[in-house]
Amino acid sequence: MARLTIDELAALFEGRTRFTERLAALEDPLERAADVLRSLPEEEVLEALNAHPRIGERPASSAAAAEQGTEDDPLVLAELAALNAAYEARFGFRFVVFVNRRPRSQIIPVLRERLQRTREEELATAIEELVAIARERHRRREEGRGKKEEGDDRIGAAPA
Repeated sequence: MARLTIDELAALFEGRTRFTERLAALEDPLERAADVLRSLPEEEVLEALNAHPRIGERPASSAAAAEQGTEDDPLVLAELAALNAAYEARFGFRFVVFVNRRPRSQIIPVLRERLQRTREEELATAIEELVAIARERHRRREEGRGKKEEGDDRIGAAPA
């Protein structure tokens, strides 16, 4: 994989941060992202994690909205809000999970379980989850481009 622009990386990681700026200077940034995050000062790691939307809140990006789905049960949303607040109070950063199009209600037990972990365990997991989300977004984007290019080829092809 070649380099990605800062704008492409900001879209994959939910915002322009010092982390995404560092990645933009690297070859194969998504393959190196977890190692880069682990090497950064904690302040920069937290900046990257906190750029991600809270699960259950209205996502800022269309990618996050599609991933989180449209389950709007008020009880689910209220429980997620309470669990998000507890998580942030305990660990000092946002809960990051690779939702992978699961309903929000299926994330509640994941969040409850992760609240039982140590901060070190949770920071390591959050880094891995953040990178997994970005890699999947990139994969879907590239897959979409490939389909578009195939369609463009068919449209422009001369009849046989």
